[in-house]
Amino acid sequence: MSDAADAPGSGAEAGSRAAAAQPAATSASQSTRAAGDEGALERMRALVRIPTISRGDAAEVDWAAFEAFVAAVEELYPATHGALERELVGGHTLLFRWKGTEAGPASVLMAHYDVVAATDEGWRHPPFAAEVTGRGDDRVLWGRGTLDNKASAVSILEAVERTVTTGFAPRHDLYLLFGHDEEVDGTGAAAVVDLLTARGVRIGLVLDEGGAVVEKLFPTVDRPVAVVGVSEKGTTMFRLTVEQPGGHASTPPRDTATNRLARAIVRLSKRPFPSRINPVTGRMLATVGAHGRGAIRFVFTRVNLFRPLLVLVLSRLTDETAALLHTTIAVTQLSGSLAANALAEQATAVVNARIAIGSTVEGTRRRLERVIADPAVRVEVQSANEPAPVSQMSGPTWNLLSDAITSAYPTAIVTPYVQTGATDSRQFATLSRTVYRFSPFEMSSDERATLHAKDERMSVSTFFTGIRFFEGLIARL
Repeated sequence: MSDAADAPGSGAEAGSRAAAAQPAATSASQSTRAAGDEGALERMRALVRIPTISRGDAAEVDWAAFEAFVAAVEELYPATHGALERELVGGHTLLFRWKGTEAGPASVLMAHYDVVAATDEGWRHPPFAAEVTGRGDDRVLWGRGTLDNKASAVSILEAVERTVTTGFAPRHDLYLLFGHDEEVDGTGAAAVVDLLTARGVRIGLVLDEGGAVVEKLFPTVDRPVAVVGVSEKGTTMFRLTVEQPGGHASTPPRDTATNRLARAIVRLSKRPFPSRINPVTGRMLATVGAHGRGAIRFVFTRVNLFRPLLVLVLSRLTDETAALLHTTIAVTQLSGSLAANALAEQATAVVNARIAIGSTVEGTRRRLERVIADPAVRVEVQSANEPAPVSQMSGPTWNLLSDAITSAYPTAIVTPYVQTGATDSRQFATLSRTVYRFSPFEMSSDERATLHAKDERMSVSTFFTGIRFFEGLIARL
């Protein structure tokens, strides 16, 4: 070996210094990332504390809270506001445009920042206190809107804030849409669609809330599953009404309005809509089943052969899997007499229907009438949305999204599915064949059960992973 090999400043020494510096550089990078994550958590907590509660009656909404949220976003994300164009649409919906480097179809990353109502009653931690419990990777953030849907909004903003400071610009325009009334009417997102259409904007990828990363979706499938909504059921409200003469409750007729209404509801509950496996659910079964063992793998990967058996299995597995197979209905509101001792002159029930793909609002209404089989019960459509068209389940845009998911969750199986809940993304369904619904967070069954319920919460570590997901997705656009 020559003397030069060990001389100061030689390649060998430089290589040794680089090798020695590598762990330090990695440690510094991890430290910076950790500090950024903790800052993101504090910003998330600040935004959860703002009670942006949607109400069916706009006159009952505390609009000051929505204005405070908009102002807080501007204060917390200065780089985003400096590099992107921002406007308010439909009153309080936030729309950002990140200008691309060349012409082409724009992408839209969506979330909503309004939340359903909550009071302190029955919560382990107050819904708008944004308390954190636990330590390290076991920390949990509690609060209304954590899962639905401020975590998505904040994760997008965090990813953009970090990325824009590097000088990065997307290839094509990227829009950020944060709706203010998704939980009631979705007028903000609808107004954005009208605005972009009027401006001649072509739409490519649209990503909104929806499926998540879930464990133990099917028996023997040990890997987590990232379920991506490629369609969503139609959300429609029907009103059942019975009208007849009232009177004193001490002398009731043989059949009261409330009796007839109750009988109609019982008939509906005893005759659920027929179950079937649609093409999207069939694709999901085959995709996930391929990672199972034994009978699960054999049956799930042969959907056409075992269709009746699979319908039976999914119907009994969980409420979530059963809902994938058919139109569901739930009576959510009842009203009758205004006095305890008076017969109802009008009895009403609101039926919340989630209409399966392949069905229609009108077809659902006719079936309700047939099952009720009482002309005295009037069935009317109160509000209607048809099932969303099915987006592409393959191709460049699907692959791009799938790659971003597996980059954040390397062991996850990515599969399409039918979203059972409604999202603002349905407003884009006529503009793009690549509208997807996915929340990039791990959610246990217990956590999913808190959506629109008490004790809504999320893991802090999965919130951090969600930020990484959006960073990776943006880098691919």
